[in-house]
Amino acid sequence: MAIQKEWRWFLIRLLILIGILYLLFGVMFGITTVKNEDMSPRMSAGDLVLYYRLDKHPVAGDVIVYKKDDQQYVGRIVAKGGDSVEITEQATVKVNESVVLEQNIFYQTPQYESDVIYPLQLQEQQYFVLGDYREGATDSRYFGAVDTREIKGKIITVIRRNSL
Repeated sequence: MAIQKEWRWFLIRLLILIGILYLLFGVMFGITTVKNEDMSPRMSAGDLVLYYRLDKHPVAGDVIVYKKDDQQYVGRIVAKGGDSVEITEQATVKVNESVVLEQNIFYQTPQYESDVIYPLQLQEQQYFVLGDYREGATDSRYFGAVDTREIKGKIITVIRRNSL
């Protein structure tokens, strides 16, 4: 009888733990790996990122995880809905006709051969996302604006693969 009670109490605790873990990592947070070098040198392929799923209104400068064409990407938001974005032939980024000065971006931002026409006027619930490795990242220059529903979450921390 005592053993049955202990087993029942153990199963109840286990179900509560599973429920809490599901809420934490199925609803609130997500963990994924960086798939490529689009965010180099800040993040490298293989790094783990923890992201917050409930913030669906990121701002310029936030790094997000998003899904486009069944592929997952990591990128930095440059502009949001209502903004006008232009990648000039001189490889600079302009938002609302002002040049964006980014202190920690070490590469120029060239235009890509794509269907994106500049200046691009973003609709509400759209974001223009660029990788930090501007000369080779797959980002909004390639496939256009990212919709809010394509955003999986905002990155809150990075765990380097070499420290695991």
